[in-house]
Amino acid sequence: MSEILKLSPLDQEHRDLGGRLVPFAGWEMPVMYSSIIDEHRAVREGCGVFDISHMGQVFVSGSGAGTWLNRLLTNDVAALEDGNAHYTFLLNEQGGVIDDLILYRLEENRYLLVVNASCVDQDVAWLEEQLEDGITLENESAEWAGLAVQGPKAPEVYTAITEGRTLPTRNGVDDIQFEGHRLVVCRTGYTGEDGFELFCPARDAVRWWKALMAENVKPCGLGSRDSLRLEMCYPLNGSDLSPLRTPLEAGLGFFVSFGKEDFTGSEVLKRQKEEGCAERLMAIKMTERAAPPRPGYTVLDQDGKALSALTSGGLSPSLGEGIAMAYLPVDQVKINTPVFIEVRGRKIPAKVVKKPFYQK
Repeated sequence: MSEILKLSPLDQEHRDLGGRLVPFAGWEMPVMYSSIIDEHRAVREGCGVFDISHMGQVFVSGSGAGTWLNRLLTNDVAALEDGNAHYTFLLNEQGGVIDDLILYRLEENRYLLVVNASCVDQDVAWLEEQLEDGITLENESAEWAGLAVQGPKAPEVYTAITEGRTLPTRNGVDDIQFEGHRLVVCRTGYTGEDGFELFCPARDAVRWWKALMAENVKPCGLGSRDSLRLEMCYPLNGSDLSPLRTPLEAGLGFFVSFGKEDFTGSEVLKRQKEEGCAERLMAIKMTERAAPPRPGYTVLDQDGKALSALTSGGLSPSLGEGIAMAYLPVDQVKINTPVFIEVRGRKIPAKVVKKPFYQK
């Protein structure tokens, strides 16, 4: 029996625009409209919009909400001011990543967690297991829609659709009423470009989508979202991140605060910090033209010994080269270390490079 997929509040808009819809994390979402390369370039050079209504929205409130979250998340919640957000991780006891998410501090004692679509149920279940008296957890994922507006022209687009408002500073949050419509807007994104993520009640999604279309913002799908984030070496949960890998192994220790009180998984991470990691997530670039690398392809050393498998991979539209990421043994992580990627039975020369692949 086939899975019944959830539909975005913008489903008909995608169909009207000729979007190619595919299953993704239990949803039917557009993978592209025109082409991945066309949409990728629109974001790098102008402005594009992605439907992110599949993302989850979990509200946490209560007099001890910040302290409670600080014991569950890696980044320092106490350092977050009202009207600001930051990237953080929800870990298991072994230090593995349950989810990577954005935490918004809307006001004192009230927070919003924007979580990955495939992780909503397990995140909520995990948080409910840790719930304490006085803390309220509200999963409102089904009630919200989301739009990620990305590209160098995004700030002027925001001003146009809100009749003169200015975007907050990087990671700043606006929780506002506009013409009777609630908006939660944060200057964040997953592309390496300037932009914002806008969340609104699901019933208002079409109104904001049409406002963006009126400003000639290009509709973009999951395909270009993946190529954009890969060029920046932003991890994809479930591929580059997993419950078996820690943020330190993924090279994301910047988002782990060791100066605060202990948090779930902190003992494992402290030990890794002291002793070092056996493997690290590294960027790999092909040095010979070939079919694009894909997740699961084998990475080999110069002697042909299998080292690992790619966690992400594809063609970089900006560079015109095959790019990928993989966990490599620490003796193979030095920049310019030569490796091979096995592509369709061929060993394609590649090398370890510095993150990110793409720089302005």
